[in-house]
Amino acid sequence: MTLDEILARATKERWATGHFNVSLLDQMRVICRVCKELKSPAIIGTSEGERQHAGLGEVVALRDALRRHFGIPVFLNADHTKSVGAAKAAIDAGYDSVHIDLSAEPFDDNVRGTAELVAYAKSKAEGRKLNAAISVEGELGYLRGESKVEKKKIEGRPEDLTRPEEARSFVHRTGVNRFAPAVGNIHGIALDEPALDIDRIKAIRHMLPESVALVLHAGSGVPAEQIRAAIAAGISNIHISTDIRVAFMGGLREALEAHPEETTPYKLFPEAEEVMAKVVEEKLKLFGAVNRI
Repeated sequence: MTLDEILARATKERWATGHFNVSLLDQMRVICRVCKELKSPAIIGTSEGERQHAGLGEVVALRDALRRHFGIPVFLNADHTKSVGAAKAAIDAGYDSVHIDLSAEPFDDNVRGTAELVAYAKSKAEGRKLNAAISVEGELGYLRGESKVEKKKIEGRPEDLTRPEEARSFVHRTGVNRFAPAVGNIHGIALDEPALDIDRIKAIRHMLPESVALVLHAGSGVPAEQIRAAIAAGISNIHISTDIRVAFMGGLREALEAHPEETTPYKLFPEAEEVMAKVVEEKLKLFGAVNRI
């Protein structure tokens, strides 16, 4: 089953897949283990910085190994890729999916670059033997913040938000498989609570073909009731990064404090991994992604 087929099911049945960003190969194993236990597909994302740290080829090789070991669908997404060249490199390395984020560019430039990548992904998919389909995600609108805990409020502006009519035009002109709008979501965790524009999500969902999945970026810190409402409105893929970063680092700090003389890194990781695993489990249950494979 391809990623797009799973997302089509989620859209129709009104649940959402979890997308979890990693910067360590150990974290990939944790996500796959939890997904195996909960019978959920595993979607693992790496940003440009995370890919530079872990290595394109290394991450792809581990995905293949994890698929064999756990026997579940494991998909790799090149998250927030800021150039067509970097997105093509991820496809060439064997990624299942690419999020081409040209949202900071003028609308027509965003369309042009995204459409170029869609065409490239289709041409490359034909040469693959397994899981041939390569899913492409485009983005329109402006998401403020960074993937970290902020000690200040982050206030969005009306002009940041995605307009439903532009979303329809963007999807029609680019041919993307997934679409990421700005609907009041912000990257990271700030002092103020995010306020998702549920009516805007509904309007965008109404404008797009059912075959195009709606993606919610920056799901960390969003209250559970808003997440449920977003899924009911048509969101079928939710990105989580800061929440699991905070969990992992908090567990690692506790392990270091409890064992200050320890010099073997892998002996400190289990505590961090278990704290992170609990967050992944909580999110998948919230998204309704349990018992879906």
